[in-house]
Amino acid sequence: MDFTLEVIPLPVSDIDRARDFYRDKVGFHVDIDQEVMPGMRIVQLTPPGSGCSIALGDSIWDLTKGETKPEPGSYQGLQLCVADIKAAHAELVERGLEVSEPVQYAPDDGATFMYFTDPDGNGWAIQEYRVRAGKPLHKHLSEQAG
Repeated sequence: MDFTLEVIPLPVSDIDRARDFYRDKVGFHVDIDQEVMPGMRIVQLTPPGSGCSIALGDSIWDLTKGETKPEPGSYQGLQLCVADIKAAHAELVERGLEVSEPVQYAPDDGATFMYFTDPDGNGWAIQEYRVRAGKPLHKHLSEQAG
């Protein structure tokens, strides 16, 4: 049985502001923006080329078992991967995103990062994996599966 991670709920204080930020500044595609059941609006966005989306909604956590609801801005370390971090940086800056300059921590593939936060303070890292230019993750995983 395959278990795929496909949606990560993200705590935000203003769904419309967050939707606009992720769509316009980061370039995510809006997959869903609707009331999925009475009183529950969901906005689901997917990064280009990704198999995993984020879901914005003020009632998402009402459906899960847990004592506490995460506060907007409390998620840190969410990570995107790109094949060319310089090109990604240029695209994001052109979109108006405040993103750090790329930092290379080591010469190895996978050791260069840049960072940004959303309007609520949720923190993201963007990691460069140059190997992804020739072998996207889905191809690599299908080859491993045999």
